[in-house]
Amino acid sequence: MGENYKVYSSSYMILKPEEAKVVDLISVLVSSNLEKREFVESSGNRDVSFRRRWMIFISVVLQKLLIFISRPMAWMGALIEMWLNFLSNNPTLFVFIINLLKGTLIPDRDSAAFISCVGHIDKRKELDRNIKPRDECKYYSALSMMASKVAYENKAYIETIVKDHWKMEYLGFYKCWNDFQGKATTELFFLRDKSDDHDTVVVTFRGTEPFDADAWCTDIDLSYHKVPNIGHVHRGFMKALGMQKDGDGWPVECKKDETRKQPLAYYHIRDKLKALLSESEKTKYIMTGHSLGGALAILFPAILLYHDEKLLLKRLEGVYTYGQPRVGDEEFCKFMENKLEEHKIPYFRFVYCNDMVPRLPYDDKEHWYKHFGTCLYYNRHYDGKFVHVLPNKNYFSVLHAVPMRINSVFELIRSFTIHYSKGPGDEDSDGLFAKVRRYGASCGGTWHSAWGIRSSVAAEALERMEAWWPSCGVKGRNPRFLMF
Repeated sequence: MGENYKVYSSSYMILKPEEAKVVDLISVLVSSNLEKREFVESSGNRDVSFRRRWMIFISVVLQKLLIFISRPMAWMGALIEMWLNFLSNNPTLFVFIINLLKGTLIPDRDSAAFISCVGHIDKRKELDRNIKPRDECKYYSALSMMASKVAYENKAYIETIVKDHWKMEYLGFYKCWNDFQGKATTELFFLRDKSDDHDTVVVTFRGTEPFDADAWCTDIDLSYHKVPNIGHVHRGFMKALGMQKDGDGWPVECKKDETRKQPLAYYHIRDKLKALLSESEKTKYIMTGHSLGGALAILFPAILLYHDEKLLLKRLEGVYTYGQPRVGDEEFCKFMENKLEEHKIPYFRFVYCNDMVPRLPYDDKEHWYKHFGTCLYYNRHYDGKFVHVLPNKNYFSVLHAVPMRINSVFELIRSFTIHYSKGPGDEDSDGLFAKVRRYGASCGGTWHSAWGIRSSVAAEALERMEAWWPSCGVKGRNPRFLMF
């Protein structure tokens, strides 16, 4: 079944790494004419600048490399996870002997005892009980942060955390289909926080796992197309959300396809939310996610707007993302900015210091991606502030190279001194988290992956931002959404 993208979009650029040959890749750097390149489909001007062709070259080469090493990457990730679980499950010789006799040196991968690489970096399980539902945005952001972290774990672990630790209702974990990758690569889960005075459903997308080649291919795919009346949007993220390969991309109803082994994310979430919201007029919901998950969280209401889903837009209490990349152009951002304000939907992006991912794809004359929404930026001391433009907004900047490296040095120093400033046993000062902080600092302070969730909005940072939360934009008191 072939894609019919020309039917639903008049403006597009489609990269097809699987069709790119070595000769094509070399020639795309030499010639400005993309017309004869089979791995590029474009509706616009065939003659493009060298810088843009260079970015296309890098994107396609990296995707081909990831496709080639996808299995070794998965095997390496599995081995690292098994080793980390072996170490955490056998902390002493006595425990090792007992587990050896029981045959449980390493927990089963599908059990609640098995923890991912991300989970080993930050082992927190409990919510901050000092933050209550009445705190509204502050509560939603704290809950979203933990949900985005837990989303990297397996189904049994998530269910145990939601039920036993958070004392909330677990509504399911789902693997959703990607028509373009031909497999279920988008993962998410539902939980419900319900009491006498509130009823909130939280939908959380899993972000990019360190050893997931499919997710990384989605992130670095520079393909885009224009959604009618909305703007140009990153195709990799749209594919992951559930764009259909056949037809007009986003029909109101999901077309049946016998080759799909799992549902498409957008349609599955939409239908499940409609069923949940129909139970009570008091039921609301929020969307959240880290990295790729954050991109999907904000694109979900974009498609709701495209389909004019009035009920779901009315009940959406907010979107909270962490380390989220840019997802669309200026037209898309203005559309979302106006519509979110019209529907009084708060949208907060949390960014930590020199995290690379929120600064990609580029925002310049060659690559027109933009950010919008309210950005809460945290420096290495967890001092937070609202910003209109991220410092060093495109990351790879000669002007910011020196300040960024200086900051990395201080990050590295802090990783050794925090043990004394916060005391032994603190999550930031001991264990694998501290080691990863040192590695991230030594690499220039990129500090993303899943551990960026913790740094993006640590409990300490939330406390420092407490003065801002009373006007954070709950229903009826929405701030002006800023595009930058």
